[in-house]
Amino acid sequence: MPRIHRSADPQGRTGPRKRTVLTTAAVTLSVLAVGSPVASATLGDEVPAASRSTASALATRGKAYIETRLLFGTERPDGGPDVTDRQFMAFVDEEVTPRFPNGLTIQGGRGQWRDSRGVIERERSYELTLLYPASEARVRGVRIERIRDAYEKAYAQESVARLEERTTADF
Repeated sequence: MPRIHRSADPQGRTGPRKRTVLTTAAVTLSVLAVGSPVASATLGDEVPAASRSTASALATRGKAYIETRLLFGTERPDGGPDVTDRQFMAFVDEEVTPRFPNGLTIQGGRGQWRDSRGVIERERSYELTLLYPASEARVRGVRIERIRDAYEKAYAQESVARLEERTTADF
């Protein structure tokens, strides 16, 4: 039920007037409560017992995973030719796929970074995303370091960036 607020209208009369902002907020919260018990619980509203089991199931869906992203540059600091798509895919086939046969994602991009001499380098790049169970982080971490080392050696790179996040995944 909307709250009643007594105030003067533009003509100076007083009397009951519905506060539109509160009404809109109440309707929005009602819609959230019906459509998403988790959102309603986050807002501090009381969640009916039947919805609590649904909220619990949604909150526990998936298992703990690690998402590792590797960023590969294609320009060579020694002035050699850039790494081609064909070379990069051959590298993935030889070095990455045997270590992560269950799947991976590759995206092309453009990047920049400051090299060891302080020069801003802009280059075509690849982002490789690996997803694996958190329980396997130690074993997979060693494999990832071997991939990084192999690329740095094969293509005279100063580094391959590594980013990691804990997440949940459900397949």
